[in-house]
Amino acid sequence: MINKNTEPKIGYVHSLQSMGAVDGPGIRFCVFLQGCPLRCMYCHNPDTWLVKKTGDDQSYFGTPYTAEELVKKILRYKTYFANGGGVTISGGEPLMQAEFVTELFILLHENGVHTCLDTSGNFPENLSELAPIPVEHDDAATGSANLETDVLKEVVFSDTHPDTKAIDASKGIGTSNTCVDTKVIEIRKNSTAHEKYDRLLDVTDLVICDIKFTTEKDYRECTGGSLKKVQYFLDMVTKHSVPLWIRHVVVPGYTDSEEEVSAMAEIARSYPTLEKIELLPFHKLCIPKYEALGIPFRCADIPECSRETIEKLNLLISI
Repeated sequence: MINKNTEPKIGYVHSLQSMGAVDGPGIRFCVFLQGCPLRCMYCHNPDTWLVKKTGDDQSYFGTPYTAEELVKKILRYKTYFANGGGVTISGGEPLMQAEFVTELFILLHENGVHTCLDTSGNFPENLSELAPIPVEHDDAATGSANLETDVLKEVVFSDTHPDTKAIDASKGIGTSNTCVDTKVIEIRKNSTAHEKYDRLLDVTDLVICDIKFTTEKDYRECTGGSLKKVQYFLDMVTKHSVPLWIRHVVVPGYTDSEEEVSAMAEIARSYPTLEKIELLPFHKLCIPKYEALGIPFRCADIPECSRETIEKLNLLISI
């Protein structure tokens, strides 16, 4: 139930798709939100990165909606998605607008609509901000030395783009351990930020999460985010017993080796509500968006992933 005594959250929507067929079970009404804390090397939607316009606290990218306004629009299409389908919230990164998504999902549940959260698992807070950590405790789960910089704190509100220098496609992908410290998770469960995501997952019927890279080093270098955040969020998904689908974009020279895909699948299988693992081929249909924005596409010289590669790697991801 939404608290009627508080101001409704305003969500900033990049675009709507009324008949989605690949973002969850059945036919989906898909809502793509504005704003993302990541700068993935192969991002297909750079036009969703920013929320606020630089230097103007009152000006935003995207179309503003309250949850009630958006639900009214969505329900016009319920005939099409009612039988085994539902609504998927994607982005951008929907965790950037978690309170709005929670209000939206509450109203959708009141109308008998299945809800799906399509996320990278990278919430905007730094792990070290979720709750105080005892001084004597080695915060192995934070990995915050490079993340508590302007990369995650200001990039959402800036028009300064990340380093767009060319990437060497022959770069190897590592295999270091990335387990989250469970003691830190227990400490942080009482934080306000953690409660925010608890409320969201209480009204989420399915989570689709993209495991982009399998080591913290590669994740940071290629996305600006943190694999430890993804694992922390997926631990919350487990706590709430939300069904989980894992996706992985196969980028030649980066994430297309059998070792990398096997490592990804091993991480995915560690979460007990896992229902499906999907491999998505890297493509370059996004290049016109980069050209329109005047941003170099960091993967312009990397070949697209072939169907044969996906078919071969699919043999490694059975659940």
